Amino acid sequence: MREEFQVWRTNRDREFLHNGRVVRVPDSWVFVPSGDPGLTRRLKAAADCWVVVHKRKNRVEAVGVWAEAAEVERVRGDLAEERANPAYLRRLEAAKQARIARQDAYVVAFRQAVVDFLHFAPCYEELAWDLADAVTDQAVPVGSGTVARTERIPLAERAAAAVIAWMRHQTTGYDQMAIARIKGERRAVRRTLAAGSREILDRYRRGEPIAPDCPLAAALR
Repeated sequence: MREEFQVWRTNRDREFLHNGRVVRVPDSWVFVPSGDPGLTRRLKAAADCWVVVHKRKNRVEAVGVWAEAAEVERVRGDLAEERANPAYLRRLEAAKQARIARQDAYVVAFRQAVVDFLHFAPCYEELAWDLADAVTDQAVPVGSGTVARTERIPLAERAAAAVIAWMRHQTTGYDQMAIARIKGERRAVRRTLAAGSREILDRYRRGEPIAPDCPLAAALR
C-alpha cells in the first residue's frame, strides 16, 4: 500500500514522522530518490511503498520513494529492457519534439500577451517589444518557477504579473532592500513598488516624453 510521509530528518534517514508518530522503514527496503519519473511512477503503482515529500508553505516537493529492494531491482530491470528498445527511443524523441513545439508556441503567445498588457503608445512600440523580449526570456523557461509557468491564472494575468516582477528586480532597489521580518512587510513593499512600476508604464501608454534617467529605459539599455 502506498503511503505518504513528510521528511523528518533527512531524506535518507530510516525514521519519519507520520500521523504524529515516529515510524521506521523496514530493513529490507531501499530509498529511491526523485529524478527518474518512470521508475518512481512504477514503484508507486506496483509495490508497497512510502512516498517521502517535503512540504513547504505553498507546495509539496517529492523527495523519493522507499520500497522493497527486490521490487526496486525488478522494476529497474524492466525499465532498462524497455528503454533499450529502438521503438522506445523513437517515442522518446517524438515526445521531446512535441514538448519543444509546445514551448515555442507558448513563448510566442506569452510575448504577445506581454505586448498587449503594455499597450504602449505607437511612438514606444519598439520599446514595448524590447521589454516583452526581456520579460519573456526571464519568465517562460521550463523550470523557472515564475508566475509565467503556472496554469492557475489566465495568460493575460500571467503576462501582467511577469512584467511587474521583472520591473521590481530590474528597475527598483528591491534586491538590495533590507526588509524587516514582519508579517506582511515584504508584501507591502512589493505593492508599493508595483504601484511605481505601473505609473512608469502609464507614461509610455500615454506617449509622454520620457526623461533620460527613466529606470525602465535604463534597464533595457
